[in-house]
Amino acid sequence: MHKQSLTIAGNIERIEERLIRACDRAGRKRVEVTLMGVSKFVPITNIKEAFNAGIRCFGESRVKEATEKFADYNDIFPGMKLHLIGALQRNKAKNALAFFDCIQSVDRLELIEELLKNSSMRKIPLEVLLELHTGEETKTGFADTDSLCRAVDLLAGSENLKIAGLMTMAPFTADAQLIRSSFRQVAGAQKELEKCFPKENFSCLSMGMSNDFEIAVEEGSTLIRIGSAIFNES
Repeated sequence: MHKQSLTIAGNIERIEERLIRACDRAGRKRVEVTLMGVSKFVPITNIKEAFNAGIRCFGESRVKEATEKFADYNDIFPGMKLHLIGALQRNKAKNALAFFDCIQSVDRLELIEELLKNSSMRKIPLEVLLELHTGEETKTGFADTDSLCRAVDLLAGSENLKIAGLMTMAPFTADAQLIRSSFRQVAGAQKELEKCFPKENFSCLSMGMSNDFEIAVEEGSTLIRIGSAIFNES
């Protein structure tokens, strides 16, 4: 067996152990949290290793890279879900609509309008997550609950785009309290949106990456996005 195979499988095993402990601390069940492999810039051979080790959800940041790399992924990876997690430009919206199972980085009204305009091409509804800006200065996102509400108003009633929840990127810092505060903002926004839009689904909270996923799980994350901790050799 190749060293890389052992490394990826071993990394996933270690993440699983940490994930289970975080769920135990939060009084949650492991099945409540999806472990996504962030596969941007990762070659398809290494993605296969992660798939064979049990990962079924992968996240890509660039539409062009993803469409080239996963052109026939349904045949290669049965049961796999592919999410777009990077910033999406309006001129790439049509291609993203045709390819991904979920777009997590829906961060502004203009992008929603572009997605809606082209959404009739979907045979099955595209799931979208609304991105809430909670502190990472280089990232985009809706500024507050009021702006999220305007986004939900725009999406409500669409047959081809379905709200699935919220996403955020916490500040990249060693300050655990700042990170925890970021995740709590999203959990709070989820509760407010559920009150205002009881017919919509906000069950997915995509929060937590390699450096902060345990805190995210403790604060209610249902999907963690792990890249370097899976694919980088350690």
